[in-house]
Amino acid sequence: MSSRKIIHIDADCFYAAIEMRDDPRLQGHAVAVGGSADRRGVIATCNYEARSWGVHSAMPTARAVKLCPDLVIIKPRMEAYKVASKQIHNILHDYTDCIEPLSLDEAFLDVSDCQMCSGSATLIAKEIRSRIWQELRLVISAGVAPNKFLAKIASDWRKPNGLFVITPDQVDDFVLALPVKKLHGVGKVTAAKLARLGINDCAQLRGHSVLVLTKAFGSFGERLWSLARGIDERPVQPYSRRQTVSIERTFEQDLADLSACQAQLPHLLEELGKRQARLDDSYHPDKPFVKVKFHDFTQTTVEQAGAALDLDSYRLLLSAAYMRGNKPVRLLGVGVRLLDQQQQDAVQLELFSQ
Repeated sequence: MSSRKIIHIDADCFYAAIEMRDDPRLQGHAVAVGGSADRRGVIATCNYEARSWGVHSAMPTARAVKLCPDLVIIKPRMEAYKVASKQIHNILHDYTDCIEPLSLDEAFLDVSDCQMCSGSATLIAKEIRSRIWQELRLVISAGVAPNKFLAKIASDWRKPNGLFVITPDQVDDFVLALPVKKLHGVGKVTAAKLARLGINDCAQLRGHSVLVLTKAFGSFGERLWSLARGIDERPVQPYSRRQTVSIERTFEQDLADLSACQAQLPHLLEELGKRQARLDDSYHPDKPFVKVKFHDFTQTTVEQAGAALDLDSYRLLLSAAYMRGNKPVRLLGVGVRLLDQQQQDAVQLELFSQ
């Protein structure tokens, strides 16, 4: 078992928590951050009072208001969220520079070499949570484990406002009882395929050899074999940078034709815009692209350099992609390739230093 000490931190209902912190009148009310119900808006996040009514992220705002008539809808303030995220990361950097941000409110930390708190990852996580609450009045859940896969599961184990620790000698027992749907990379389709094979938890998964799993799931089969044993050697990557930002949606019923596909574009682009807003200012949008997966699982992607990032451009790309198959569609995705100014600056600095 790896001797690494990994912490995964995840802010609880981050956007809504900032709104409640900045406006104490919202305390005790069901609060959601998102778009307007009369403009086909979508919920970005909500507090636990709203969740008790069945409201959740990515839900259409109109549906959320029907479930919770007293729901307070607040327009996103991305600059405020970015400021809070930077403040959180300033605290994290007091413990390690080996930090892999996953979003504004989520990150992995490798504290294997940190000597603070007597070198205890558990005490470091406790101190980080305490400082973020004391200094920023924001609640953080955290997971501590020997690898990223288990640390991320652990951070969700006792939400909200939780801390869960999986020590190296606890890994085997913990993973044995873990449902396969909790494994990194296992979505609904893979989970359903595993269920058809009679595999619902990691104890059952361990009963299948690498050869059998590879035959059934391709290269991901080997990954499944490792995860079922609590093995995840992925390092925390502090310098990992995005190349794209995108949003995909799989439909419960196939979209019958191009017109039905085009009707989905405004909502998808609204979601894409929200994801772009979360990026830091060093990223610049480049080429738009569209992904189409047909009912028979064949798929295609179309992109165009120099095209505008507007509805008309995506409509043209979608038309081109659809005509490659001209059959019912089960998944649509829209996205944009990114130019990384940080990387370009690094290359220029290297050239000038030669």
